[in-house]
Amino acid sequence: MVRAAVIQMSSQSDVEENLRLADGLLEDAAADGCILAVLPENFALMPEKGRDKARHAEQPGSGPIQDFLSHAAWRHSIWIVAGSIPLASPDEDRVYGGCPVYDPKGRQRVMYRKIHLFDVKLPDREESYQESWSMYPGDERATVDTPVGRIGLTICYDLRFPELFRALVDDGATVFTVPAAFTRATGEAHWNTLLRARAIENLAYVFAPGQTGEHPDNRTTWGHSVIVDPWGRVLAELADGDGFIAADIDPELPGRIRSEFPALSNRRLQSQ
Repeated sequence: MVRAAVIQMSSQSDVEENLRLADGLLEDAAADGCILAVLPENFALMPEKGRDKARHAEQPGSGPIQDFLSHAAWRHSIWIVAGSIPLASPDEDRVYGGCPVYDPKGRQRVMYRKIHLFDVKLPDREESYQESWSMYPGDERATVDTPVGRIGLTICYDLRFPELFRALVDDGATVFTVPAAFTRATGEAHWNTLLRARAIENLAYVFAPGQTGEHPDNRTTWGHSVIVDPWGRVLAELADGDGFIAADIDPELPGRIRSEFPALSNRRLQSQ
């Protein structure tokens, strides 16, 4: 068994303050015996305006946010799945939502760029979002081998696209990370159900840290960070507030369940 954590934050517009909060929670998770921690989406910056992210855009592998993550992973001797950070894109006014992963030596092992952007109007509410106005979509899946298993990386709105998760299973994933900033309305309605569904249908662990509370853009996020096992059982949950939750993870469990309950092997319609 190995121990893993998800970290919940109420990030604001001050990058340095957000990084100080993240560092303290990473330190706490490492002291709890966790060998891996997952930060929420936009952990370093929740700006007043979406396009403010472009002022903090970094090139892959360099910049103050990535330097912080590398040093934190090395200092706390912990794997970090770094939620999302603003990465430079082909459009100078928009950023990729990048999720870098660091090993305990501080090396960046992979970078995932968020594929699905949150362009929606919520039914029966005066609430709408146009994430593509400030963000640029990625187009490639990403996995990384870690002590908890092979992680398939996703971010927030990706959760609503089960074909991505099934493709990640075909890439060998036994764990999914879903750092998010779900709105209160969508979180209350769908968050837990979707996370448990992705775990159950793929017989995989799900690590899902969320943003929580009020943010400078008048957005309210749901929180309720969770760790779900491959049978859909919620192992740990944090409703609101800054903090972390942790659970003991059996890296062999997804393989055993997939062997005993071969739903993935019984598929008749294969991904194209």
